[in-house]
Amino acid sequence: MNQHHRTPGATGRTRTTTAALRRALRRETAGTVALLTDEEDFTAMLQYETFAFDDHGRYLAHVEELLEALARQGGHTTVALFDPEDYADYCADTGLDPDRPTSRSRYTAERAATGPRVTYTGQSLDALVPLLVDIAVRRATWEYATLLLTDAGSCADCGQDIGRASFDRASQLLLSLLDAAGPGTHHLVCSVPAESDQLIALLHTTRDTNGPARLDSAESAEFVTVLAAGIALLAPGGLVLRTSTRGAPDRLHGWRLHHGRLVPLTEAEVFDAYCTDARTGEPIAPEPHVDYRAGFPLTPDDPTHHPH
Repeated sequence: MNQHHRTPGATGRTRTTTAALRRALRRETAGTVALLTDEEDFTAMLQYETFAFDDHGRYLAHVEELLEALARQGGHTTVALFDPEDYADYCADTGLDPDRPTSRSRYTAERAATGPRVTYTGQSLDALVPLLVDIAVRRATWEYATLLLTDAGSCADCGQDIGRASFDRASQLLLSLLDAAGPGTHHLVCSVPAESDQLIALLHTTRDTNGPARLDSAESAEFVTVLAAGIALLAPGGLVLRTSTRGAPDRLHGWRLHHGRLVPLTEAEVFDAYCTDARTGEPIAPEPHVDYRAGFPLTPDDPTHHPH
């Protein structure tokens, strides 16, 4: 009977190889850290005895240390937003005990797959938290605007689905606006008052001398959805465009949303909109190196589009 003997050197090599394989596996394993971004959300978690922290600042410091440790291991880490109210609803729906760490980790894993999240790349929490909150606000705005379109119903005159028709119309208006804006870096803001919130969507895009504007699919979908909600609701919203080109002042244009159509503002109206404090009504000094210009006419209205 043959016996296999391992020398101390061979055993050492086996252990080293195993450790190296485990480190390699950790580098290929994605991780998720859920973050309580503000004091109010943190305080809501103090009701759970198994929640180990009692100071938000100390909690954030520990989270940052954890993220740095995970980064040193070489793995991919996602930071998600932890919403205590949503967590309580999740536990009620699934029958989980909310006062258990395993429940919080399960919630984190499931919600992080579809909810607001940011990839950790070594940035400080001072930079990461505002970005995560901004993504969460944008997501909530998009979801609310989508709900408004879904609930808009059908046109009483022609039976057309108002939400779908408004989305198509908003898409046409955006393409028409960017086509007329020409080359440059464009920053657009659309604001629409709704029943329980002020919907605001932002869009950044760049267009070269040749070719169409380069659009981020998620950002443009959010922008079009908010504009479409204003069209569907016949809301008195507004849209502003800021264009930057090298060697020239920035150009500011504006439109008001009126009965589902974008009506160009005059140069004076654009100036007043930018140079008036929205809260106090007091004048604000105009920005240097900025031209305040009238909104330009967009593609003529689709004859099939009409107020409902």
